[in-house]
Amino acid sequence: MKLYEALADELAGLMAQGVLRPGEKLPSVRQQQERRGVSPSTVFQAYYQLEARGLIESRPRSGYYVAARRFAATPEPEVSRPDPASTLVDVSELVFQVLEASRAPGNVPFGSAFPSPLLFPLDKLGRAVANSMRHIDPWSTVADLPPGNAELRRQIALRYQLDGVQVAPDDIVITNGALEALNLCLQAVTRPGDTVLVESPSFYAALQALERIGLKAVEVATHPRDGIDLGALAAAIGQHQPRACWLMTSFQNPLGSLMPPEKKQALVELLAAHDVPLIEDDVYGELYFGAQRPALAKRFDGKGLVMHCSSFSKCLAPGFRVGWAAAGRFARQVERLKLTTSLAAAMPSQLALAEYLGQGGYERHLRQLRAALAGQQQQMLAAIEQHFPPGTRVTQPQGGYFLWVVLPQSVDALELHRRALAQGISIAPGPMFSAKRAFRNCVRLNYGHAWDARQAAAVAMLGALARAACAASSAA
Repeated sequence: MKLYEALADELAGLMAQGVLRPGEKLPSVRQQQERRGVSPSTVFQAYYQLEARGLIESRPRSGYYVAARRFAATPEPEVSRPDPASTLVDVSELVFQVLEASRAPGNVPFGSAFPSPLLFPLDKLGRAVANSMRHIDPWSTVADLPPGNAELRRQIALRYQLDGVQVAPDDIVITNGALEALNLCLQAVTRPGDTVLVESPSFYAALQALERIGLKAVEVATHPRDGIDLGALAAAIGQHQPRACWLMTSFQNPLGSLMPPEKKQALVELLAAHDVPLIEDDVYGELYFGAQRPALAKRFDGKGLVMHCSSFSKCLAPGFRVGWAAAGRFARQVERLKLTTSLAAAMPSQLALAEYLGQGGYERHLRQLRAALAGQQQQMLAAIEQHFPPGTRVTQPQGGYFLWVVLPQSVDALELHRRALAQGISIAPGPMFSAKRAFRNCVRLNYGHAWDARQAAAVAMLGALARAACAASSAA
């Protein structure tokens, strides 16, 4: 056996034994060369062989990582089939009940909407806050009104450029997190009584925003792997003449679906043909597990109809509450709405993030964050495969930190939520992701916290509770 073949087999064995886990970074070529006394060519050949076998993957400017495992024994969910009728939204009370119950300290936070704060460079951000405030220009306290801090908007515009999207800093409005950006965009293009198209299932905060303004929702069939069904979307446009479409095109919450670039382009062209604005909720776009960031739908926007919204809350700075909207032809309307609602985003947070981004460590942090999330996803998937009842289906997203679990029909997600809370485990039941309280046998699980014995035991307990519900139904 040649040296590179022996090295490849050794590493493959470590992966099979779970010593090297999905999402973990392999030692660099230089490290392997120095430790083993072999040539760089030998290491490269070993890594090339492992890559050809689908066991590892190369990430540009980052290195080699153990590839994610596909869980064939636990099939993925099917495309949703929602009622095509429009409906006034009434989900807030259910959402508030679930969230309040889930916030109890000490619960295993599978129902949380946030990843672990321990994944973020809070010490470096703290230093950026202190340094930026020491050198603050007193006039910035009144100058950084909407659209927001000029340097932060410049840094965001540079990141758009890396993604192949040309956005001028003056067309970016800084907001109090992405949720405010999304709400402002929604207000800019709708009036009470209008209809908005959403995915099925849909992010509950989107449904709450529609409810607050008095808008009607039309839930459109959505595939758990590649997003909204364009045929169903076209039919909904023809039937309902919507005023806007609110979608997560990358790692949708709760499904984790990712629309491929060609589908995003077709989506933008379809909406543009009917002059329907797209509110693109892209808070998870940086949390991809592949080689490059997914294309933005805004990349294909030729008419200024795509209102791209994102934030740093899920990928860098939770609690700073800094988001933004690149709202195309509606940028000035969004800016004025921001000014007349909450005036401005917090200046210290804007200054600190501008300083941090200027230091150049953001990409390194993102690589570490993505690797951690990819590994945690694989561990949760393996536990679900082991403990959940036969007939369970679960998504296998290419990014983000949510799994959508479809349980056997006999399992009531709201009842499972109550029983899980009694065991100190929070989950997000499916009905909170639907204007019509659908998905009664579905739950969303968060894998954004470090995997440990407590997390493993919690998944086993959820599986036992679901199995007990199946057994009780069979006995009845």
